[in-house]
Amino acid sequence: MTDPDDKARLDALGARIDAVKEEHAPKPRTPDHHSQAQLAWRMVIELVAGLGIGFGMGYGLDAVFGTSPWLMIIFIFLGFAAGVKTMMRSAEEVQSKRMAELAEENDHPQR
Repeated sequence: MTDPDDKARLDALGARIDAVKEEHAPKPRTPDHHSQAQLAWRMVIELVAGLGIGFGMGYGLDAVFGTSPWLMIIFIFLGFAAGVKTMMRSAEEVQSKRMAELAEENDHPQR
């Protein structure tokens, strides 16, 4: 009961939709040669930020309470621990992404 003109129009519409899908399809990922350097800098910045925040808080509290340098030393160690914890969390995140990529590659082997 469909008209041949309707079928032709639907086929043309389908072809246009397929063309647009191909145009906007995600490009295959190419390996980023700088990704390891970016990860290293991210971890260094996380550690230094933890140390800096710990130093700032300790110094400020020492100035307020007059306990120089004890709170600064304590907070530097706490900042170091927080920075290391954040670095470990980043490393776990990267590792889980890599494991997911490997699992996906194993599920869909390339021909």
